[in-house]
This record gives sequence, C-alpha cells and structure tokens, in this order.
Amino acid sequence: MSAATPDSTKYAQRPTVTTGMPGGIPYIIGNEAAERFSFYGMKSILTIFMVDYLQWMGGTPGGGGMSDAEATEHYHTFTAAAYFFPILGALLSDVFLGKYRTILFLSIVYCLGHAALAMMGAPPLSAGYWLFVGLLLISVGSGGIKPCVSAHVGDQFGKSNAHLLTKVYQWFYFSINFGAFISTLLTPWLLEHFGPHWAFGVPGVLMALATFLFWLGRNKFVHIPAGGMQFLKETFSWTGLSAILKLMVIFSFVAVFWALFDQTGSSWVLQAKSLDRTWMGVTWLESQIQAVNPILILTLIPLFQFLIYPAIDRVFPLTPIRKISIGLFVMTGGFAIVAWLQQQIDAGLEPSIAWQFLAYAVLTASEVMVSITCLEFAYTQAPKTMKSVVMAVFLLSVSLGNVFTAVVNNVIQTPSVTSVVEQVEGEMIVGVREAVSLEEANEQWLIAGDWNATWASPSEAEGSDEAAAALRLAGADGEIDTTDDVWLLFGDEAELTAIRTRSRSAMEAAADRIESAFLQQGGRGEQADPDASLPDEATGRQLIDGLQDAFGNQIEYRLVSRDRYQLISRGGDQLDETLWDETLTGVLERAAEPSEEGDAEPTFNWLERRRIEMIGGDDPEAIAKIRQEILSSRDGGSETTFDREYAVGGRVLLEGDDYFWFWTTCILVTAILFVPVGYFYRERTYIQDEDESQQDAEAAAEESMGH
Repeated sequence: MSAATPDSTKYAQRPTVTTGMPGGIPYIIGNEAAERFSFYGMKSILTIFMVDYLQWMGGTPGGGGMSDAEATEHYHTFTAAAYFFPILGALLSDVFLGKYRTILFLSIVYCLGHAALAMMGAPPLSAGYWLFVGLLLISVGSGGIKPCVSAHVGDQFGKSNAHLLTKVYQWFYFSINFGAFISTLLTPWLLEHFGPHWAFGVPGVLMALATFLFWLGRNKFVHIPAGGMQFLKETFSWTGLSAILKLMVIFSFVAVFWALFDQTGSSWVLQAKSLDRTWMGVTWLESQIQAVNPILILTLIPLFQFLIYPAIDRVFPLTPIRKISIGLFVMTGGFAIVAWLQQQIDAGLEPSIAWQFLAYAVLTASEVMVSITCLEFAYTQAPKTMKSVVMAVFLLSVSLGNVFTAVVNNVIQTPSVTSVVEQVEGEMIVGVREAVSLEEANEQWLIAGDWNATWASPSEAEGSDEAAAALRLAGADGEIDTTDDVWLLFGDEAELTAIRTRSRSAMEAAADRIESAFLQQGGRGEQADPDASLPDEATGRQLIDGLQDAFGNQIEYRLVSRDRYQLISRGGDQLDETLWDETLTGVLERAAEPSEEGDAEPTFNWLERRRIEMIGGDDPEAIAKIRQEILSSRDGGSETTFDREYAVGGRVLLEGDDYFWFWTTCILVTAILFVPVGYFYRERTYIQDEDESQQDAEAAAEESMGH
C-alpha cells in the first residue's frame, strides 16, 4: 500500500492523457535555471577563493593560503558530498515525503547554505568554519533535491506523451547550462571587484528565487505519492535489486568520467593562471573559462540530436550504452589536449587560452554523449516507484568520481610541519601578549600528536629579530638541538611569519644564482624581453652545482612553469618526498610596458583593497607602501621582482603534465574496459503510465524467473 503525503489528494497523482507538453514543465525548467545559476556560480569561484581569498577573510593579515593540491582536494570533497546526499533526498522522497515536498524543504536548507557563505568573516565563527557550514548545508540541500528534480520531470509524462521525454530532458539540460553560463561569467567578476560577500550572496538570492518559482508551480505538477512500504517491497524485489545492480555496473565506469570532468572547476582553473588569457580581444578571469562549457552545450545538443546521432545511426544502431562508450573515448582526447598544454607550460612557454577552449569543445562533446544520455537512461531503467533512488544511484557515480579525485590529490601531498600551527596558534596569543617565560610557555602550550617541540627565544633562530615567539621542532631524528631542527617564527598576532632551518641559507644562495642568471639574460627593467624564460632544468643544475644543504646533499632545481621554479632539499631523513623535504619556491613578477593610465587615480580590486586594509591598517605610511607594492606588481611596473616561499613538507608529488597524463590514462583504460561490459548489458524500460497492468505482469514474470 502506497503512503500518500498528507495533502497529496489536493493534486493530480497521475499524468494527464495527452500528446502535448505537461503544464508543470515551464516551472520546473525555470526553477532549474535559477538553481543551477546559484550552484555553478558558487562552485565556479570556490577553488580560486580557497587559494587566494580565504586567508584574507579573518581579522589578521593573510598567510600563504591553500596550496593548489589542497584546494583541489577540498573542492572535490565538497562536490563528492553534493552528489552523495542525493541518497538522502531519494529516501525522503520515495519513502516519506514525495518529490514535491522533498524539493521544497531541502531548497530552504540550500538557501541557508548560501547565506552562511555570504557571512564569512562575520562573528562568532571564523571564515573557515563559515565555509565548512555553508558547503555542508549546500551539499545537503543541493544534493538532496538532485534526484527528485530529475525524476519529477519524468513523472509529468505518461505513455501518450512519453515520446516528448527526450526533448524535455534536452530542454532540462539546456536550462542547467543557460543558468551555469550566465553565473560563471558574472560570479567571478563579482568576486574580483566586489568580494566574496557579494559573489556568494547573489547566487543565494537566485536560489531563493528558484525555491519561490517551484512553489508557484505546485498546482500544475503531477504529485506522485511516496512509495512507503511499496517502495521497500519493490526495492528488495528481484526486479528492483537487479535494476540497481545492473545500473551500478554501468555507472561505476561513468564515475571515472566525472573524476575528470569536474576538474574543469579545479585543475583546469589553476592551469589557466599560467596561460595567456587574452583571446579575441577579451581578457578572461581564470574562473570565467568554465563558461565555455555551458555555451558549447547549448550549441552541441542540437548538433548531436539532428546531425551526428542520425549519421551514426545509419552505420549501426546507436543505443544509450553505445553513446556512453563513445563519449568515454572522446573524453580521453579532451584531457590529452590539456596534458599537452601543460607540457608547454612546464617547458617555460605561455600558451594561449584558445588551446584550453579547444579542450573544452572535446570535453563538452563527451559530456553530451555521457551525461545527458545517463540522465534519461537512469530514469527509464528505474522501476516506477524507484525513480528518485535510481537517479540517486546515477548521481552517486558523480560523488564516487570526485572522491577518487579528492583521494588522489590528498595522496600526492606530503604532510607539512606547519600543520602544528593549528594546534598552538589559539593558545599562543595570550602568551605572546603577556610575555610569559619560556618555562611557563612550555608548560602551558602542549603540542598535540607526535611532535617533539619546545618554545624558545626568537633570538636563537637566525634572522628572527622581529619575531614575537619561536617554536623549535625536532626534525627527522626526533631530538631537539640537532642539525635537522625546524624553527617556526610567529608575529604579534600569533600568525606564522617565517620558517628557519640550517639549510635555508644555502637554499637562498641557490635562489640568488637562478634569479641573477635570469636578470642578466635580459629579464630586468622596462626593456626586458617579454619572452625570457627562467633557466631550464639542465642549466639550473649547472648554476647551483656545488651548493649543498646542511646534510651534505646537492640542492635540486626544478622548473615548474614559465614564471615559477623550485629548489628542493631532501631534509634530515635523506629521503625524497617526505614530511622533511625542504623547498624554496620562487615566483617571477615580470616588468612590462608602463600603464597608459598616466596620472589617473589607480583603482584596486577587492583583494587588493583587502590587503591594503589588513596590512596598512590606520597607518598612512603603511597604506602608501602597500599601495605602491600592488601597483608595482601590475603590468606596467618598471621592475622585475621575485617572490620566495620557504616550506618544510607540503610538497605535491604529482604535478605538471604528469598530473594530467595520469588522468588521461585513467579514462582511456576505463573506455576500453567499458566496451565488453556495455555489450552484455540488457535494457529494460519503465515509464509512469495510467495503464500499469501490462508492466506489472512483465515485472511479476521477471521476478518469478529470478526465483
């Protein structure tokens, strides 16, 4: 017996017998456009926000920010959560509330998540906690409604107008990409000029609009009641279990597709930082590059529907499984282009963003064949009372793919000694301001974990005259006051200001040689060669030959990109790729032609204004100094400069073109293995219909055969 929602009798519970379009479809399509605007707008800026903005949202000046790999890991963890919670939404929908109420209630949770992101920096929570709360609520709200909205579309149709399903799902996907296109252009611009509060707040307003629009369509929708006990009975029947298990096999391969596809919001955005982003007279922000995908979707859907699919169908029958199979091979080509592009960057070149646009075109063709096909396939292959659950199984493949990407990015990061800072920073503030003795400090501030550490006088660490406190960590040997000790130096507000080791002076000397070689070859001043590159790896090794770390090992040189190099010491344990690796990363800021602004008052974006506010404070001289530093770093500055960052641990072990070739290999192997799996898959279609007797008889016969 089906469980009806309390007021389900107010609404139609069966599709109307008609050959036309159901009346509720415009409300669903409009709701989806606004909801996708909010989701993709927020998601488009998330990686850049974590790398460049998050550290400036608190009450003290920003530190080093997240590494690219760390931000990529968090981005994909959030995406995985957003596509895991469809299981929750599907159960609420199919067992208890029905699709309409589940969508409405979880949309409110969704709106609260956007509000939390817009509140970052406000008391009583830190920016990091606001970020966590906001992303959690969005993942619950967004994830929970995903399977319900897709299944709710299909519920509006019966057998008489089922032929319109493919067309409607294409319009449904059109609305997704229309909302994504507009928001992916607008939201990065809001972040750049008006800051995170507006950039996260505007998508929240659109989500509130989406919720209101969905409520307006309540009297137009077909409200399929929750399945209740019938849902559980069908789920655990032979028909239900076999349908889920069969689809899980297919979607496990599709999960690898999503592991690559969703990197357009992480690794592709970060790659765009190293590209020449001026194309066709437009200078693109890194996050705006993602807008290419939805506009290509809008172009390619009709191209595939009316030209490519019919052409292939003349050669061999083009089933949904075959579309997915071809799409996986096409994805291989898209990532191969990006891997080749990264090779050019690693070689010291600055390729045009047009190459990434080409990769997007190939990637989007793959998306049309895999994602849209799976969306319809999941609905038609699901038994009638299990539509939301089977949609959730499809969306779970997106979650698993992003878990895979997050795990890979976690594994390729070595631990960092600065992780100890999170354990002591809050307790330090009292000690720094009250200037307690070292003995009292060592008694009060106990270091959690396995660290052997002691508070010491900053004067004992070389170059620490301006430090307010110093924490001395035992190195790989576990003993204090030996060659491999690491010093963490802190400022007046308990912020980490520097890291000192006995190898640092040799690393700085090596950096001086690399940077001097670049400047001497014509990289300095207004007449600098704009195409000048940092020394290649062979030249760099020659330049620093003979310079050794504190343990007698040759310092290693690595060219990361056209404007970035890295010096590496294996540290006290003498092992590569561990916690104790010491790295000095140099970043080149190139001089360029003077700006044509002349004497016009310079303008600053939000991040620059925040830096002036946080570092300059109320001191006019400090404000003038930071303003001048910002202006000098822009195109038009007359000096070429290098920024250096020193770290112990925290290395990324798979980066550059190796990272992209790894993923290209993954999808190629997946595509090859999918061919025999798809060949043996047998399809079974279920449609919501007013005449259920025939399908029920078929299901009963299939169940009896299963026993």
